Amino acid sequence: MGNQKAAQTLLVEFGMGSSLRRGDYTQAAERAVRDALWHNSINLAELFGFDKTDMRNRLDVGVQNPGEVDVERLKAVFPYGQVTVNVVKGGLDIERPEGEGNPTIMANAALSVGFDMERADV
Repeated sequence: MGNQKAAQTLLVEFGMGSSLRRGDYTQAAERAVRDALWHNSINLAELFGFDKTDMRNRLDVGVQNPGEVDVERLKAVFPYGQVTVNVVKGGLDIERPEGEGNPTIMANAALSVGFDMERADV
């Protein structure tokens, strides 16, 4: 069997963020992450007897130009835990009616939180 850990997702949260005028994909994505994070105050770590640093956070973000998102800035939003970020094509770019300036950028985020449920110290 070996010493393999089984990561289990226990919570999924969703968020939406926008950059209204700056055309900043990272800003929109960061706002989506904050929206997802601050929608809950569930104390999963304490509930399962883990330290908060044991959290496994998987972040999936959708924007129209994934290559323009600063992944390190998104990771920095998380107060604790290990973070994996996956940026994909999604979200929306909404052109201005007058056709001038940057589009309004909308980003969507899905945050999955879990733990390695089989611990070596048990």
